[in-house]
Amino acid sequence: MSTTSLLRHARSLLPTVSDYRQTRRSWPKDLLAGVTVGIVALPLALGFGVSSGLTAEQGLITAIVAGFLAAVFGGSHVQVSGPTGAMAVVLVPIVAAQGAGAVIAVTLIAGIIVVAAGVLRLGRAVSFIPWPVIEGFTLGIAAIIFLQQVPFVTTAASSRPGEHSTNAFVAATQLIAEADRSYLPYSLGAVAIVVVCMVAAPKIHASIPGSLVGIAIVTILAAIVPNPLATIGAIPQSLPTPSVPVIDLASIGSLLPAAGTIAALAAIESLLSARVASSMSDSGAYHPDRELIGQGIASIGSSLFGGMPATGAIARTSVNIRSGGRTRLASIVHALVLLVIVLIAAAPVSRIPLAALGGVLFVTAVRMIHLATMRAILRSTRSDALGFVVTALITVSFDLIVAVGIGMVVAAVFALRNLSRATGVNIERVADEEDPHPDDASIAIVRFDGPLFFASSDRVFDEVTRLDDVTVVVLRMSQLELVDATGARILSDVVRAFERRGITVLIKGVKDGHVELFRHVGVLGALRHHKHLFDDLPSAIAHARSHVERARQH
Repeated sequence: MSTTSLLRHARSLLPTVSDYRQTRRSWPKDLLAGVTVGIVALPLALGFGVSSGLTAEQGLITAIVAGFLAAVFGGSHVQVSGPTGAMAVVLVPIVAAQGAGAVIAVTLIAGIIVVAAGVLRLGRAVSFIPWPVIEGFTLGIAAIIFLQQVPFVTTAASSRPGEHSTNAFVAATQLIAEADRSYLPYSLGAVAIVVVCMVAAPKIHASIPGSLVGIAIVTILAAIVPNPLATIGAIPQSLPTPSVPVIDLASIGSLLPAAGTIAALAAIESLLSARVASSMSDSGAYHPDRELIGQGIASIGSSLFGGMPATGAIARTSVNIRSGGRTRLASIVHALVLLVIVLIAAAPVSRIPLAALGGVLFVTAVRMIHLATMRAILRSTRSDALGFVVTALITVSFDLIVAVGIGMVVAAVFALRNLSRATGVNIERVADEEDPHPDDASIAIVRFDGPLFFASSDRVFDEVTRLDDVTVVVLRMSQLELVDATGARILSDVVRAFERRGITVLIKGVKDGHVELFRHVGVLGALRHHKHLFDDLPSAIAHARSHVERARQH
C-alpha cells in the first residue's frame, strides 16, 4: 500500500467535521432522540452493571464515558454504546474467578486489542459470520440474561464468589432451590409491576418509557410499604477521578484470555449492531474499522474511570433511530443525560430495588427472542438449523466466543460439503453422427463442472481414474470454476496416473485465471508433451484420434 493510501486510510479512522454535516437540519430531532435514549438507557445501565457482578455505578459510568467516546470516535452516525447484556454474561465468570478489581484492567487491555483490530482493518471480518450463528448467539445471550436475574428475585443476600456455579443455568437452578420464600412475594410483585408497565406503555403511547415508569412505581411503593427488598445502594454524585489501572506484569498472562474474549465480543456485537443500524437508518453507511477504533477507545476511557467494557447496543440504537436520531449528537446527548442524572438524582437512584432492575432485564431478554426468525431458520436447511441450535446451546452451556467459533465451524463444514457436492465430473464419449470415426470408442472426454477444491478432490480422483479400456482421455476444463491448490494437485495426480497406465492425456480449455496455478502445481508439467494443451474441443479430438491410430498401428 502506498504512503498516500495509508494516510487516506488513517484520516478515515479519525473524527472529522463532516461527521456533523447534517446536524444543522436534524439537531432538534437529535436532541429529543438523545433524551429519549438516555431515559431508556438508565435502567439498562444500572441493571447490566449489577447483573455482571459489578455495581450499578460502574454500569452508569460505562454508559456515560463509553457512550460519549464511542459516539465521537466510532464509525456509525447513530450507534449508541454502553454496557450490554452480552458483556454482562462474559463478565460474571471473570468476576467470580479473578475478582471485580480485575475487570478494570481487563477492560483496558481489551480496549487496546479492539483499537489494534481497527488499525489492522479487521472490521469486515464480522461479515463472515453466518446469519443462523448470529441468531443462535443472540438466543443464547437472551437465555443467559434471563437466568442471571434469578438472584434479584430469590433472595436479598448477595451470593459469595464460588458459592454458586458460574454456569447461568446451573446457578439459577441452585438459587431457585435456595429461594427465600418470605422474600419472593415482594420481589415477584416488583417484577410483575415492571413487566406490566413495559408491556402496556407502548400500547398507550410509543414515547412512554415503560421501564422507567415501572421502576419509578416500584421505588415509590418500596419507600411507602415496609419490605425486605434489596436496593442498588449509594451512588456517588459525580464521576470518579480518572486514573490508569494498575496492571501487575505477573498477572498479564491470566488477564489476556479474558481480555481476548471481551475484545472479540465487543468487536462482534458492535459491528453487528452498526450493520443493523445502517440498514435501519438513512444516515449513511458505517465505517467498520473506525467503529472498532471507537469502541476500543470507549472501553479504554471506561476503564480509566473504573467502568466496564462497552459495546454497541442494538436495543438503544434502535430507540435512537426510531426517535429521529440522525447524527452523533443524539448519542452524545444520551451520555450527557445520564451524567446529569448522576449529578442531580443519585439519591433517588440508589433506592431502586434490584428486583425492579431484574424485571427490566427479564423483559429485555424476552424481547431479544424473535420467534418468526427462529421458525424461519429451523425451517430453512438442516445445516443452518443445526448451526443455530448448536450455537445457542453452547452459548448457554459454555462460552459465548467458543459458541460463535463452533457455530461457524458447523456452518463451514456443511457449506464445504454442499460445495463439494456441486463439483461435477461427467465422463462422455466422442459422438459425431455426421462423421463417425472408428477410433472414437478408444477416446473418453472428462468434463469438470463447478468448483474443484480440497473437499471434493479425493472423490474426483476416484471417479476419473476408474476409466479403463481407453487410449486417450481429454480433460475439459472450460466449465471448471473455483480451483485451489489441492484441486490442482489432484488434476496433476490424475494426469500422472493415466500416463503411467499408458493412457495419453489431453487438456482442453484451461481458463486464464487457472494457468499460473496449473503451471506452479505441476498440472501442465505432468502432460507427456506441451502440445497436449488445447483451446477448443475439435482440435483436441482430432489430436486424440491421431494418437489412437498410431497406437493401433503399433
